[in-house]
Amino acid sequence: MAKQRVVYQLKIRLQGTKPAIWRRVQVWEEMTLPQLHTVFQIVMGWEDCHLHEFKIGGRAYGVPDPVMDPENEHQADEERVRLNEVVGPVGSSFEYLYDFGDDWFHAVLVEGILLAEDGVQYPRCLAGERRGPPEDIGGPMGFDEYLETIANESHPNHEYMLEWRGPFDAESFLLDEINQDLQKAFGPGRRRPGTRKKRTGASA
Repeated sequence: MAKQRVVYQLKIRLQGTKPAIWRRVQVWEEMTLPQLHTVFQIVMGWEDCHLHEFKIGGRAYGVPDPVMDPENEHQADEERVRLNEVVGPVGSSFEYLYDFGDDWFHAVLVEGILLAEDGVQYPRCLAGERRGPPEDIGGPMGFDEYLETIANESHPNHEYMLEWRGPFDAESFLLDEINQDLQKAFGPGRRRPGTRKKRTGASA
């Protein structure tokens, strides 16, 4: 009898935003950190335009910089690191940072370690609230200013912001679309996501 696979249930909360922007996901225990990065990008609505970093158990993981950190002293290579190798038990937490300019910190809680359900496609998003911020908005403070600007028709930058990104519904959370995007990335027959991108200074 084949051993039943295990999934981790994680709650991701974007720090510095009120009301809270959060997601609850289930992912395979053997998922690599680059694959987990892809999941986080999809469920939070990011566009994967910038660098990222995981901080787990006091250690940083990411895409090494051969110029600034040739010996990987400050950041371990995430490429072959699997979730169940570094993440702690239920109740433990770790951090995911996206965009070293805007500094979007995500607190990630391990809510459960469960047996996979028959017939269920993983990874999957179970729940969440509110739409993630646009890229390059200036971090939490910039996001607050952006929301105030598009809500105020008399604001001098109102039209400019609407032209830049179009209408933005901060309360929108489209669970079905998120799961469809996860299946496009991870479904049967798909090339495994998490392929390393060439790192450039402009991608921070």
